[in-house]
Amino acid sequence: MTFLGNLHKSEMLVLSTGRWENQVYMSKRTVFFVSDHSGVTAETLGHSLITQFDASEFQKTTVPFVSTLDKAIQAVALINATANSDGYPPIVFSTLVQDDIRDVVRGSNALFLDFFDSFLGPLERELGMTSTHAMGVAHGMQDTQKYDRRIDATNFALVHDDGANPEGYEQADIILIGVSRSGKTPTCLYVALQYGVYAANLPLTEENLEGRRTPPEIAQHRSKMYGLTIEPKRLEAIRAERRHGSRYASPNQVSYEVRQAEALFERLGIPFVDTTNCSIEELASRILNETGVKRTGLA
Repeated sequence: MTFLGNLHKSEMLVLSTGRWENQVYMSKRTVFFVSDHSGVTAETLGHSLITQFDASEFQKTTVPFVSTLDKAIQAVALINATANSDGYPPIVFSTLVQDDIRDVVRGSNALFLDFFDSFLGPLERELGMTSTHAMGVAHGMQDTQKYDRRIDATNFALVHDDGANPEGYEQADIILIGVSRSGKTPTCLYVALQYGVYAANLPLTEENLEGRRTPPEIAQHRSKMYGLTIEPKRLEAIRAERRHGSRYASPNQVSYEVRQAEALFERLGIPFVDTTNCSIEELASRILNETGVKRTGLA
């Protein structure tokens, strides 16, 4: 009974069904993203994998800049301490380029999954050459021109946010329009910083919505326009966090604005997307794919 009393419910289920195998299902699991640089690649790829297991809850920790053997040993100590504390091995997603550093971390008490280890070997064989094993090149500044483009695009998005400085719209690659709090600003900043896209945005006012007409400051740039819409209930909740109890966040006002905005998009032939259940990454990809705007700042 003591043994069973220490089991997690999910473990007892596996035991009771007679399907106890080498690996025991855990509803909670610690995940480490270990990298010799920023950790962005390990986080992105690892997160893409663990989201396929929605029955589990993951406690995530990023361990960046593991670029020496001493730091690798420190990372192993942290991973092993977590294994002892949790009572079962963590999962480690790694993007460690150097073989000796990778081998040290591989020796930790964890399920060790290294993306470079998995793919560099086959690529080397296919291309008939040895990889450089250079650290940090995926998110470094090897192409300063593309990096500068992303910084300039980010500055452009900030300067031309929320209808500011419409005289600069001639330079814009895309102009997002939509009602207030539909996701225009974060989407503009994302495409700018990630892809070097010059994005401006403009909120639709009641005057625009009542007349169902294009805001005059961007009327000449209709080919660059892309609309964002959102489900009224979601928009109501977002606005209530900002101005609870106001007309701005009221169900009637929100429903009216969304309805009029979508009618405006349809009347003018402006493509638009519903942002309700879309991440910023998905929104950006959809918009750039549908508009044909190039990802010029992508390294």
